[in-house]
Amino acid sequence: MEPAPPPDDAAGRAARAWLGWLAAMGADEAIGEVPHDRFDPLPEPAAKPLQAEPVAAGTPLPATRQIAVELAAACTTLDDLEAALARFDGCALKETALNLCFADGRQDARIMLIGEAPGAEEDRQGRPFVGQSGQLLDRMLATIGLDRSEVYITNVIYWRPPGNRPPTAAEIAACQPFLERQIELLRPRLIVFAGGIAARALLGLKEGVTRLRGRRFNYPLADGTRIPCLVMFHPAYLLRQPAQKRFAWRDLLAIRRLWNSPAP
Repeated sequence: MEPAPPPDDAAGRAARAWLGWLAAMGADEAIGEVPHDRFDPLPEPAAKPLQAEPVAAGTPLPATRQIAVELAAACTTLDDLEAALARFDGCALKETALNLCFADGRQDARIMLIGEAPGAEEDRQGRPFVGQSGQLLDRMLATIGLDRSEVYITNVIYWRPPGNRPPTAAEIAACQPFLERQIELLRPRLIVFAGGIAARALLGLKEGVTRLRGRRFNYPLADGTRIPCLVMFHPAYLLRQPAQKRFAWRDLLAIRRLWNSPAP
């Protein structure tokens, strides 16, 4: 028997409008595994443990950062790094995300693309750039003769922020040692930053993406090697602002020129 159609009365229309608004605001999936009756009386709050000194909200503890640095430094392969990241509990996003979203692509790729954070579809599949913005990225790469399989793709943040909100400074700081080690192990010939957040985090810059794109930067490795870097608009931004695709095309041409240039 087919399910009954949803009610078309005023209450049904109001409920559907409310659900549509929640989805538009980013609340597109339930985090809890079981439903909770919000009309239940709230339990008495537990006494909070005393702290020696207050910690500002969103600030990572130095010990957490040190653990991340030590875990990342001990890894000698990208597979080791992914396993270490799966054990790492220093980023609170791990508690709300479905999957770790480490990377996608060849481990001997010459181009590394670094985005911001996983979205809903990336969180479900555990792979970066597989949703709508990832499909646009694939088409963008194809215009300059690059297949997705030839590019190593990752993000500044390895777990999805709830509601697709921007990652906080504390979340970036917690994940950054792993990303820096990821670059050292991959040693790409070119790094492409999709969006300004990734470029600002790794290059120590403060400008927005509109001022960063179109310029060439260098990312230094510990041995003195300097990897050329370019910044482009994030595909998700281009979906919202299609008029900016003319600048994205110029950035893609710059990527092709560096990609085709002889190795130093």
